[in-house]
Amino acid sequence: MRLATYNVEWFANLFDTHNHLVADDSWSGRQDVTKAEQITALGIVFTALDADAIMIIEAPNTGRSQNTVAALEQFAAAFELRQRRAVMGFANDTHQEIAFLYDPDALEAVHTPGGGEAADTAGAEPPRFDQSFRIDLDVDANEDVVTFSKPPLELTVTTRKGTEVCLIGAHLKSKAPHGARNADHVMRLSIANRRKQLAQAIWLRGRIAARLAEGRSVILLGDLNDGPGLDDYENLFQRSSVEILLGEQMFDPHARQALQRRLGAAPTSARFRLAGEEKYLSALLDYIMVSPALMERHPAWRIWHPFDDLRCWRVPELRDALLTASDHFPVTLDIDI
Repeated sequence: MRLATYNVEWFANLFDTHNHLVADDSWSGRQDVTKAEQITALGIVFTALDADAIMIIEAPNTGRSQNTVAALEQFAAAFELRQRRAVMGFANDTHQEIAFLYDPDALEAVHTPGGGEAADTAGAEPPRFDQSFRIDLDVDANEDVVTFSKPPLELTVTTRKGTEVCLIGAHLKSKAPHGARNADHVMRLSIANRRKQLAQAIWLRGRIAARLAEGRSVILLGDLNDGPGLDDYENLFQRSSVEILLGEQMFDPHARQALQRRLGAAPTSARFRLAGEEKYLSALLDYIMVSPALMERHPAWRIWHPFDDLRCWRVPELRDALLTASDHFPVTLDIDI
């Protein structure tokens, strides 16, 4: 079985208020990319992935006039994808939902949110992801009240073989100091954003720990907006969100490689054009972490990077489509479940 995670930049912009694709020459949310160009590129990428299921980060919007599930299923129909059924969890206000597009002939997926009654770390299990969470990060002796702008998507997935897995799709808080007015404001925003992101990671880790304690297999997929060495404030908090989520039980080879190689080349899954500069920044932001029992099922990971993966590089149509479709590249997991 092939599972994927894919952050599609401004997917919502490609649909009208009736959830239909807008394949015209107007600009998409991607810089210098039209809606028609991005839609065509996404069709090529999704077809090439041929995944049994894809955790879509920044999925189409759900609101007064749009619906994530309807939009994704119409997208799948337009390209005759076998991943033709969609499910989502708690909607948010950002126009960047988390949703799961899957092949119903290969698996079934049900939204099964977990959560305890307690709103702090003293509880047996952290609260539901659409609620708030109280935590003291032991930095300034002040308690933080944390919420998710994009609540993680918790699914119970049952495969055609009868294997049941807990899947969690996540999009953690960005650490980028958007809106900063000067250097001092950059520092204050960066630290505040990292605090919130680490708190979200601890909250998410609590949910993973609860599922593992029940003897369940867990897969965490998504954009964690973090990794070793990505900003100047990492040492202030001693560890990254990625390290918190990995803990001693979860595994992702790209994360482990990046953590072990603070210097030198490391895997990357995203490529951003720097504002006002003629160059790009690359980073490892997208992960698929699996629990111990799943490591016995011959997992194989792949980042579909158009320059780093030879299978992508050797197919010009796919290489160009990956660059046009999003500023992130898909990550896949092939596993015998």
